[in-house]
Amino acid sequence: GQVLAALEYGRRQFAHHDDIIITPEKVFELCADIRNSRKEHFVAFYLNSRGALIAREIISIGTLDASLVHPREVFEPALRHGAASIVVAHNHPSGVVEPSLDDIEVTKKIIHAGKILDVRVIGHVIVTDRVFSDLFEYLKNE
Repeated sequence: GQVLAALEYGRRQFAHHDDIIITPEKVFELCADIRNSRKEHFVAFYLNSRGALIAREIISIGTLDASLVHPREVFEPALRHGAASIVVAHNHPSGVVEPSLDDIEVTKKIIHAGKILDVRVIGHVIVTDRVFSDLFEYLKNE
């Protein structure tokens, strides 16, 4: 699948919303625009040291695959926004909320890159039109 590194300025810019504390439920709400999409969207939420939302950006559109989601595309905005931590999310057009092996590999790769850059990765939420799951729950059991 072709990946568009669609840095999302303008239309959906969540500029310094100190009141928005990110939880998996909140991520589900803030992904309303991608939940029904027929294409997979990979999104990152950038948080300050208090866990409040600084910005949200679409990192890629297309099939989620460990070779397509580059940590540099996830973390470049984190460094630019001075984020202390991030939560990533993506939609499953299939409606299946369980993570795939690729989802798990991508998550491990991003967590590893975050450790090197000192930006904590605190969640990976998978959304469908009706439900969500936090991939971190799956990783705890590995």
